[in-house]
Amino acid sequence: MDPTTDNAGNTGTPADARASLEALRAEIAKAVVGQDPAVTGLVVALLCRGHVLLEGVPGVAKTLLVRALAATLELDTKRVQFTPDLMPSDITGSLVYDTRTAEFSFQPGPVFTNLLLADEINRTPPKTQSSLLEAMEERQVTVDGTPRLLPDPFLVAATQNPVEYEGTYPLPEAQLDRFLLKLTIPLPSRQDEIDVLTRHAEGFNPRDLRAAGVRPVAGPAHLEAARAAVAKTTVSPEITAYVVDICRATRESPSLTLGVSPRGATALLATSRAWAWLTGRDYVIPDDVKALALPTLRHRVQLRPEAEMEGVTADSVINAILAHVPVPR
Repeated sequence: MDPTTDNAGNTGTPADARASLEALRAEIAKAVVGQDPAVTGLVVALLCRGHVLLEGVPGVAKTLLVRALAATLELDTKRVQFTPDLMPSDITGSLVYDTRTAEFSFQPGPVFTNLLLADEINRTPPKTQSSLLEAMEERQVTVDGTPRLLPDPFLVAATQNPVEYEGTYPLPEAQLDRFLLKLTIPLPSRQDEIDVLTRHAEGFNPRDLRAAGVRPVAGPAHLEAARAAVAKTTVSPEITAYVVDICRATRESPSLTLGVSPRGATALLATSRAWAWLTGRDYVIPDDVKALALPTLRHRVQLRPEAEMEGVTADSVINAILAHVPVPR
């Protein structure tokens, strides 16, 4: 089969791919109200083969957002509720003894999917958290010494509650750095909340997206064509230097004990290219870098305790850096 044609016979030219991915917002909006930035972030992560950390209080449609995205892209999705007693094998899978054949066979875990929703990832111990690292980084899991490849595309969307920390295990910096983006899911505006309640009053069922009218508008062929186009998006030496200057400035900030690593700089370059392509250009401009700086970098820096006590946030530090680093002309 031609790599730019999916099972339904849809072509995946770059122009078709961009139009289809832009149509995602309208489709997902049939189920999720007022979360366009988060939808865009998830699409950027898919284009960059990255993973996303979703942070928001319970009840702001984080799970529904991931399910709606999977429905519009015709991708398989699974959800794992992370709890203190969750074991690594509960995610990756394990060898099971088959009494009929007297042999052990591998039973795949929920990680063998396209979109894995890791709900409340900070509620499970570090050993189980780390079981996702190989899957996120290597796109495979190793059980009993045998590596097993994961499907493509593969994206982990992990959620965490920003206000309830009792009984949680904060993600270590090394694991946070494996997430391409950290997206904050805010509470809806008054009008958006009215729209949500109106939909429910009219019979909307979040567990039945098909009844809500959500339909596939893109497929694997579109996604593959989009990734190829993003890889060809031009980055000038001036833009590369601009990205480096921003990341180096975080390492020199008096408000931070930990700045952005070179991996973070690479991530910012990748997300900027994806955003540039999504907005209709085949080259990156400084505004693309600024647009993706917060979600790409906010989880890669660590505040000094005294700065945190004064009300300084990672976002405010990054915004200050963006305001002071010279913009290439």
